Amino acid sequence: MSNLPTLVFPDLLLLEDFKGNFQEFLSSVYSVFENNFIKNQPRYEGQKVAVRRYPEMDGLHGTFYHITHEGEDEANRQPDIRRMERIRYPKFAIQQNLHPEILIWKNRRRKDERILFFNENENYIVVLTERNEFYLFITAYVVDTAHRKRSLIKEYEAYKKAKTA
Repeated sequence: MSNLPTLVFPDLLLLEDFKGNFQEFLSSVYSVFENNFIKNQPRYEGQKVAVRRYPEMDGLHGTFYHITHEGEDEANRQPDIRRMERIRYPKFAIQQNLHPEILIWKNRRRKDERILFFNENENYIVVLTERNEFYLFITAYVVDTAHRKRSLIKEYEAYKKAKTA
């Protein structure tokens, strides 16, 4: 059992705080992303965590668009308010990687080995991939089904068991 305090994620950035003005909300969300990942990159295992600029979508940085919009067709993703509200979560989760409430494991997606950071209380996941001299921020989102959450926990437990075998 850890002596560390329970992890408290940053406050949500709520659309209602902008009186429903979506453009002001989007601008503020983008400002947080820009500060957290472009101007002040987080580090993981001593290496910076970088983001993709391209392809830009609607004038938005590629990684920003991907983590704040949802849908299978990249060119036609729709804004996801829950993703936007949690714009402060990805950097926080990466920076809290030593806390036992951040479950970290690796898996393979196509040719890339991915590093997953998952917090069960927030049902939030951040995905990076390792490059030669940095980590690339792939995505982050709310895990919104019990089935998906169980699947992630099962994958994490299998990874930990394999590492200790």
